[in-house]
Amino acid sequence: MAIQDIYPTALRLLGRPVLVVGAGPVAARRTKGLLDAGARVTVVAPVACPALAELATAGLLNWEPRPYRPADVDGVWFVQTATGDAAVDAQVSADAEAQRIWCVNASDHEASAAWTPAVAVVDDVKIAVNAGGDPRRAMALRDAVATALDTGDLPLRRHRVSGTGATAGSVALVGGGPGDTGLITVRGRRLLGQADVVVADRLGPRELLAELAPDVRVIEVGKTPGHHPVPQSEINRILVDEAVQGHRVVRLKGGDPYVLGRGGEEAEFCRQHGVEVEVVPGVTSAISVPAAAGIPVTHRGLAKGFSVVTGHEELSEVPARADHTVILLMGVGQLRDSAASLARAGLPQGTPVGIVENGYLPNQRVTIGTLGTIADQAEAAGVANPAVIVIGDVVRVSPFAPSHFKTADYSTTSPNAARTTKTRVLTP
Repeated sequence: MAIQDIYPTALRLLGRPVLVVGAGPVAARRTKGLLDAGARVTVVAPVACPALAELATAGLLNWEPRPYRPADVDGVWFVQTATGDAAVDAQVSADAEAQRIWCVNASDHEASAAWTPAVAVVDDVKIAVNAGGDPRRAMALRDAVATALDTGDLPLRRHRVSGTGATAGSVALVGGGPGDTGLITVRGRRLLGQADVVVADRLGPRELLAELAPDVRVIEVGKTPGHHPVPQSEINRILVDEAVQGHRVVRLKGGDPYVLGRGGEEAEFCRQHGVEVEVVPGVTSAISVPAAAGIPVTHRGLAKGFSVVTGHEELSEVPARADHTVILLMGVGQLRDSAASLARAGLPQGTPVGIVENGYLPNQRVTIGTLGTIADQAEAAGVANPAVIVIGDVVRVSPFAPSHFKTADYSTTSPNAARTTKTRVLTP
C-alpha cells in the first residue's frame, strides 16, 4: 500500500460501539486512545494484560474473556485487532471488510483497511502522522511537530470561532527577557504565536513581532525615560477592551512583568474587569544583562545580596557597601547624582561600576569604571539607555575589567559588540 492510497480523516467515535480483538500491550494502547475519544469499547480476548484488566475492573470497557467470534463485529463502527496471531487478525479483518466496517489490522499494515497514526495533542490541536507504515518514523515526526507547536515555532492561533458564540478573550502578560529572541520562555513564545493582538513595549524581543501573521494587530505602548506617550491607565484599558472583544491579547514586555514592569497593576486591572489573565515570567534584565558582561549579581566572597532600583531617590534605602550589589535600571540620566548619593552614604569612590548597554543585542557595549569616575566616562562615551548599571565588587569578575583594577588603559568590548570604547579605570 502506497502512502498516496491513504485518505487522512478523523473519526468521531463518541458513544459509538467499537471492538478491540486482543488484550496485550498494543491492544491496551489502542484501547486507551479509543476510550479517550469517548467510544464504547468491547474487548474480546481469553486473557488480558494488567493495563486492560484494570480498565475493565474500573468499568470503563466491556471485556469478553473468550476467543473471537465472527458475530463480534456485528453492529460496531470500528474494529482494532491486535491479537499477535496473524491468522486471527486476518480473520477479524476479513469479517469486518465483509460488513464494510473499518478495521485496523496490527499484524499486517499492508493489508489493513485503516492505519492508526502517531498522535499528540497540543491545546485543542490533535496531530496525527502516518509515515508509510514506519511507526518509529511517524512518532519522531509527531514529536517534532508537537515540540514546534509547544515552542511557538509553528502557529497555534485560531482563525475560526468554534461553536455558536464568540470565544472569551484573555490577556497574557509575557516577560520577553532582555531583548534576545532566544531568551523568551517557551510558554511566552507559544502564547505570542496564538495572539490576535500584541501590546508591545519598546524593549524586549522586538524581532519576534516580524514573525507574527499579517492580521495580528500590534499596539505600540513603549515608554522611554520621562516620556510615556501611552499612560499606564490607557494601557490597562486597551488590554481589557481587546479581551472583552474576544481577542487573545499578549502584553509583550521586556524583562519580567513582575520586576519593575507594572505587571501587577495590569493583572489586577484585568481581574477587576472579569478578564482572564495569565502571567508568564521572563528573564529579568536586572540579572541577565550584567551576566551578558560576565558580571554576577552575587559572588562568593564578594557579594551576598543585591538591590534593584530604578529611581535616584530609592538609593537611600539600599546598603552602601561594596559587598552588596546595587543595580540601577534606566539610570543613565541620573548616574552622576546616583554616584554622589552612594558616595555620601559611605560607599568608597573606588567601588567598581559596570554599565552594560543593549544587553545581548548586536550593539551591546560595556563600560567599566569606579564610583568616582563612571559619570565622566559615561558622558565621554555617550552611554545611553537602555542600560543596566552594576555597582559593587562583583564587577571585578567581569572579563572586561582590568586585573585587580590597577590603573590601565583597555578596551571594553563585549562578545557581541559592534563598537569599542576606550575607558580608563582607577582604583584606590
